[in-house]
Amino acid sequence: MSSAICTLFEGNYHYGLAGFTNSLHAAGFKGSLYAGYRGDLPYWAANSVENAALRWDGGKTLQVTKDLQIHFMPIQTDYSLTNYKPDFMLRLWEGPAADLDKMFYFDSDIVIVCSWLHFEEWASCGVAVSEDVNSPLAINHPRRVAWRRYFGEKGIKLNFKEDIYVNGGFVGLTKENKPFLHTWQNIQETMAPIIGGLNQSIFNQTTSLPSLLKTAGGPFRPFFTTDQDALNAAVEACDLKISFIGKSGMGFENGNVLMRHAVGKLKPWGWKPFHQSWKGRPPRKVEIAFWNLMNGPIKVFSDKTVSRQKMAIKICSGIGRFYRKN
Repeated sequence: MSSAICTLFEGNYHYGLAGFTNSLHAAGFKGSLYAGYRGDLPYWAANSVENAALRWDGGKTLQVTKDLQIHFMPIQTDYSLTNYKPDFMLRLWEGPAADLDKMFYFDSDIVIVCSWLHFEEWASCGVAVSEDVNSPLAINHPRRVAWRRYFGEKGIKLNFKEDIYVNGGFVGLTKENKPFLHTWQNIQETMAPIIGGLNQSIFNQTTSLPSLLKTAGGPFRPFFTTDQDALNAAVEACDLKISFIGKSGMGFENGNVLMRHAVGKLKPWGWKPFHQSWKGRPPRKVEIAFWNLMNGPIKVFSDKTVSRQKMAIKICSGIGRFYRKN
């Protein structure tokens, strides 16, 4: 079966895109990565060429290797990109990726650390999702109850499946399970009024939030992580098979790690090992994985910079065995 991979990025997340692409190459993926973006193309994509076959205004293709290419797809939306995921995937499946059998979305601050074949198998088991670091949420956790109340008033019934709360940075599915994307999209559009519009997200909340969002404060706010909460509500709203993998899936705990997700504000490309070591924060495994991939095939840093960063990470990892803060 042929598969498409997609991601969304803007600003300095192009560094993450480079690392993610390199990890796809290392994992043995062959095919197309569709990268939706706002702003300017990254400097390392200067050799990309216009591609009319994409049927996407401004679409360009960069041939990374003989078997791997990135299609750069300009996005025209006022949505926060984190809220645009199901829309982007549906638009791809109705356009340039129409002939492909599976589709996988990854946030651009993820790197893959296993064989690509594991993802293909995973998606064949149902809609593939991975547990978040903040999981679980029990059946009557206040956030789940708030989702049921809110969407129930809008005519959308949620049916509890698992206490696993999934991360919004990854979804994989077959074309047979494409209706899940419509459910997710509908959930987000239904959520939009209460968060002040889909231009709002955890990264840029600026509006005066309605009363439901203020209820009980931080951990009980039902739509604090907008797209992620909507994804979890969509899991409950759909009647499709869902294939859950636990926290090890994204490297949040030890086990069968499939990918490393750089959650939080600090990203691997901006990580200053000695500065963070002074604060008692040794390099995370995602930093190690990212910088180990920076020698290509996409090179965004000089060989000297990569070598220096890898050495700094090695030293600070050693320091971290003796000095760290929780």
